Amino acid sequence: MTKVAAMELGPHNIRVNSIHPGGVLTPMVTEAGLEGDVANQVFGGVPLGRISQPREMATLAAYLASDDSSYSTGSEFVADGGMTAGFALA
Repeated sequence: MTKVAAMELGPHNIRVNSIHPGGVLTPMVTEAGLEGDVANQVFGGVPLGRISQPREMATLAAYLASDDSSYSTGSEFVADGGMTAGFALA
């Protein structure tokens, strides 16, 4: 969908990208009992070894909305701490 929208909207100078987060420490996660050390233990197997903070997703979104990313369109930005690369075995 990201690529199709980028192809259709590019001629109108509209950029389309998508963000694909892994675990983010949001109220939904904390209400499920995953906060602090518990969250980091659950996400400890991802290459960066922790769950992300909401600010990390917000700064990526701000970058994509800024002129600094003016030549980026049709891209999927994976921000999952390396989760899609694999999990370390404990």
